[in-house]
Amino acid sequence: MKFIEDLIGKLFTGNANRAVIRENFTRSENEEQEVISWLAAEEGEQVLKMVYDNYHLKKTGIVKEPEVHLFHTSYANGFAVSYDSPFNPENFPKLFFGLGLRTLGLGYRMVSMDRKIDEVNEQVRTTEKLYYKPLVSVDTSSDKIDQRYGNVSIEKIYLDNKPNYLKVLVTLYSDRQYHDAKPFDQFMDKLFKAN
Repeated sequence: MKFIEDLIGKLFTGNANRAVIRENFTRSENEEQEVISWLAAEEGEQVLKMVYDNYHLKKTGIVKEPEVHLFHTSYANGFAVSYDSPFNPENFPKLFFGLGLRTLGLGYRMVSMDRKIDEVNEQVRTTEKLYYKPLVSVDTSSDKIDQRYGNVSIEKIYLDNKPNYLKVLVTLYSDRQYHDAKPFDQFMDKLFKAN
């Protein structure tokens, strides 16, 4: 019996004792107003422009700090931006919630706002996630649903309570009930309000 227990222990190590905490969270109206003001202020505009420019530079093979990482498959598109200068503990969360507010302005509704805390490689990882779905709109001529750009998830990841990166991921519906998603680059242009 000892042999079987050892074998099972080796196959499934680490999973049984790993603690995972999941919780929903909310934000006050005052916190929302701070983000809205930040987005309209010069710092907010500069941070958004920097991330947007670095995204396009990365697509051409140029890496600039803060580094942007690209994700592209047939069913999902997105990017992540590393926590590097000029990010700080004040503007990084504002960028996170600011992108969420801008997603609402693109015809989306918030489905959830949650936090997950777990252990990864002996570090405590905290993931705050905003999840959005498009407002339902049916094309009467084809009876298909407009998925806009797809479902949007925005995540802010901390390792040992230190900011690590922010990720935006758009997942597409492949069901025949839906129109094809609009291009991800168009989503980026509208999200960052680029000219």
